[in-house]
Parts: sequence; C-alpha cells; structure tokens
Amino acid sequence: MNREKILIVEDEQPIREMIAFHLSRAGYETLEAEDCRQARQLLADERPVLALVDWMLPDMSGLELTRLLKRDKEYDDLSVIMLTARADENDKVTGLEGGADDYITKPFSPRELIARIKAVLRRSGKGIEETTAAGDITIDAAAHRVSVNGEVVHLGPTEYRLLQYLMMHADRVYSRSQLLDRVWGANVYVEERTVDVHVRRLRKVLTAHGVEKHIQTVRGAGYRFSTKEG
Repeated sequence: MNREKILIVEDEQPIREMIAFHLSRAGYETLEAEDCRQARQLLADERPVLALVDWMLPDMSGLELTRLLKRDKEYDDLSVIMLTARADENDKVTGLEGGADDYITKPFSPRELIARIKAVLRRSGKGIEETTAAGDITIDAAAHRVSVNGEVVHLGPTEYRLLQYLMMHADRVYSRSQLLDRVWGANVYVEERTVDVHVRRLRKVLTAHGVEKHIQTVRGAGYRFSTKEG
C-alpha cells in the first residue's frame, strides 16, 4: 500500500528518531535529514507530501529553507510544518509569513503532531489519492493496480510510476529531464532517451487496451497525459 511520505528535517538525532517512530506507527513513510543540504536531496529524490522542518539547523535556518521551497514551483505540492522551541508570538508570525503551513512549538506530544499533520494534509488536499481516474484508465494507488474499463493492465514498476505521475498532472507537458527528476529521482543518472524507451513500453501495453492516445508527444517539449485530442 502506498503511504504518504513525510520528511523530518531535524539535526538532533533522538528527536528525529522519536518523531519517525510515531509517524511510522501512524501509517506514514518517513524520511530523515539532519541538515538543509540533505533535506533538499531527499525532496528531489523522494517527493514527500509534507516536511517537518526544525527552525535551528546547522547549515541554514529552517525558516530560510521554508522560504526557498515556497518560492520554488518545483515544490508547489509540498506542505511545511515548522518545529521549534521558539514560542514567542512574533516568531510564530514570522514562520507562517515565511510560508509554513503550520507551526508547532517544542515540546509537543506525538498525538498533537499527528493531528496537525492530518489537518494540514486535509486542508491542502496534497496527500496520496486512493484512486486517480481519467478517461477509461483508473489507478488504484492502495492496490498498486491499473485498469482500463475494469480490466487489469499489467505494467512494469517504472511504467506504473510514469503513468501515475502523468495522470496526476494531466494536460501538463513535461520535458524528458523533468520526468527523469520526478519519476526516476534527481540523483539517478540515466540518459534522457531512457524516458523515450519507457514511454514506448507504456504505449505498447496501453495499445492493447485502446487507450495509448492519452500518452501524447509534444514536439520539441516532451510528453503529457490528456484525454483531449493532441
């Protein structure tokens, strides 16, 4: 079953591990970073839905990191909750004005943290959708299953991720390099033509079900998923 990924950016290992433990028990997949450099690498590779960011970090403040992320369209889908011992009202206002979706002061209980996470994801609508449907194609994320008009379609793991990403961002054109970053991960070094190979494989499977036309090539730009005529 697909689980929502949450990135914990906290330089104190015991706190980081404590948060990860409780989030895992609550059903989330956790990623851990001890500084902003490591956090940005994980954000690019893993695409979490939410980041818990400590204010005081060794290489850059959590507030600076939050501001950078909120200005970057690459992370439009990312929610941020700031964690800090700063309880002053002005600090809270600064954090929220800096782009944080919520602000939790230490110490906090695991129950409060999980409730705040659920509230932020509920407001943003950025959690994993159980099902994504467009045209005759349906993806059941929980079952990791693709179907066309109720008939199961058998895809390889990369073709599955490629189709899921394109369907979740229907009608938007992505270049090969963008797809490599978002589907393969920013630190996976493969040639751009690898994208073409997997698009061909995906189309070949979809052709058997008569829905290959939804994977469209946009000359000079890249690929998109659309139920409209190209």
